[in-house]
Amino acid sequence: MIRIHLDPATLARTRIATSPLAEAVSALQMVQRSGPRAPWPYTAWSEQAWRVLQTEEGLAPLGVYGLLQEWQKHGPTPDFFEPVPETPRAELADELEALRRTPATVVGEQFARHFPPDPRNLPEPLRPLHDDHVSALGALADALDRFWRLTLEPVWPRMRAALDEEVLLRARSLASYGPESVIAGLGGRTVWEEPVLSLPKRKVSKIDTVDQRLVLVPLVFAQERVSCSTDHSRIVRVSYQARGAALLAGGAAAPAGAEPDRLVPLVGSRRAAVLRALEAPMTTSALATRLALAPSTVSEQLAALVESGVARRTRSGRQVFYELEPAGEVLLALFQAAGTPPPAA
Repeated sequence: MIRIHLDPATLARTRIATSPLAEAVSALQMVQRSGPRAPWPYTAWSEQAWRVLQTEEGLAPLGVYGLLQEWQKHGPTPDFFEPVPETPRAELADELEALRRTPATVVGEQFARHFPPDPRNLPEPLRPLHDDHVSALGALADALDRFWRLTLEPVWPRMRAALDEEVLLRARSLASYGPESVIAGLGGRTVWEEPVLSLPKRKVSKIDTVDQRLVLVPLVFAQERVSCSTDHSRIVRVSYQARGAALLAGGAAAPAGAEPDRLVPLVGSRRAAVLRALEAPMTTSALATRLALAPSTVSEQLAALVESGVARRTRSGRQVFYELEPAGEVLLALFQAAGTPPPAA
């Protein structure tokens, strides 16, 4: 368990940012960890990504991220492998350039903090970084770029739409209710007991913040994992699972072998999918992207849900959100999940 003590100044400076590079690293490590059969909804994507890793030239430097996963079982690893996004909506090219430009002093300090002092004891994938970090980081950035273009670029427009929606929802909560509401709603196994945010990790550690910034980075490929980085002197970054990962499965279909959704016979498959997606406020375009449905189809289902009193429309600036009415929340509680029978009266 990692316990992050957020002082008032750091909490007040909470912001949200998306990072294509963090998505690439998270996706890569998922394939390195799970092989070609990652859990739903990542299965189809992981099969193709695994083939890329096995057959494409120039991706050997990416092995360092597999090594870092093993190292993380025992403690933190250097942050420079995944730089903190410098803008709220980072671009991959800029992040890769930041990786390439990592100063020698940063590499040296973080190596000394996290790895054995004798370079002869470093695992093979790390030695090039110790010996010639400029060339090694250049090769690593090139490999990440190639991995991205072959595996993630085709699905990035849909991922970007889901992440933009996530940021919009979190920003709305941040503006309306303050940073505490955003942190309390990160999900997974995170626990917010003000002023401490606890993250599930094997190793117990404590982090005290003093007048820093907390940067929350939503990831489609987090696979329900939560991580943090703390080497930056002014920033603590926390990555967490974003909504909308089902888009990687081409829709909201349940995993193979799962019991059928008992809402479907009642309201139909499309309406059930839209209703379940409204457990968080969503726009029509975000729902269409997430569920792989035409916007006109989603609009039709939303209109019916609003008319029946289980959902409502709300406006925030130029955006129109749909969210559940109490009746909709009751309906989902009765049909909690696919195959879950309603509670006895």
